[in-house]
Amino acid sequence: MSDPGHDTPHVPGPSLWPIGFAIGVACLLLGLVLSWIIAAIGAVLAVVFGLLWARDVTREVRGEVPEIEPETRAVADEAAAPAETAPPAALPTYTRSRFLEASTLGIGAAIGAVVTLPVLGFMVLPSFTNLEEQDADLGPLENFPKGKYMIASYLAVAEAGEVSRRTVFVRYNGLVENPANQGRQEPSFTILYSRCVHLGCPVQPNGPIDEAAKKDVNGVELRPVLAQSFGCPCHGGLYDAEGNRRAGPPVRSMDRAEYSIKNGRLILGQIYAVGNVSGTGANAMIARYPWSTPGTHVDGLEAWLYPIVPSQVTG
Repeated sequence: MSDPGHDTPHVPGPSLWPIGFAIGVACLLLGLVLSWIIAAIGAVLAVVFGLLWARDVTREVRGEVPEIEPETRAVADEAAAPAETAPPAALPTYTRSRFLEASTLGIGAAIGAVVTLPVLGFMVLPSFTNLEEQDADLGPLENFPKGKYMIASYLAVAEAGEVSRRTVFVRYNGLVENPANQGRQEPSFTILYSRCVHLGCPVQPNGPIDEAAKKDVNGVELRPVLAQSFGCPCHGGLYDAEGNRRAGPPVRSMDRAEYSIKNGRLILGQIYAVGNVSGTGANAMIARYPWSTPGTHVDGLEAWLYPIVPSQVTG
């Protein structure tokens, strides 16, 4: 009697590769929001499990290429034996179910790419566009008295008009030796960007503003202010004279601006983020980071929990 257990051929169980592929795609999309490291891991998982999935789907049609024996001719003076007709080699074929599965996957992938890639491009690419602003000329150094803050309002992009108006708090710290320039003395400035690093609301100086001394220098408005601290009226953020957070919801110090001196004039550069400031004035030690959106940590473990951001201020 035959063993009934061998009547039904063994059917391979369901593959786990599609699940791994889906996890890899999910990690890739999540990484575009959280971190490049997660995106890279997701891409690797998607590629590896995708290849394993494709290999598993085509397993039945893959095999060794049949060897072709060289042709031999019978010698004329020898009686040729009747040749035996060899059966033709079986060609690999797809079953109907495999064909339908591959077709469905291919059409679904094409439709998904057509729908997803344009949307993903519109969502992600603007964050990596070069958003550098024009350097702003704030005028001669004589306009900035030593040890006092000046409120400087200017247009970051002149062609855009008032929508690009920026405000910074500028304090001249006096001359300081620059070791990188053979110890020569150079002017030192503290330049704080007026947007709160909580939600981007405008920060106000905590002190009287001398409106009578207001001046306009080539489109740049300058107003003296006696500020010992800065506050955000929207949500109660408080910063000291160096821009360090002292109270409220902000997660880091106030952003600062690069600067340079050209022909005796103060030239404002790009905005950058600050983790913390130790010391004051020209002796301040600044923990500097690339610019980041308000409400985003730039140092510590918390910095890994926030999205990828543009390279420069956008508003």
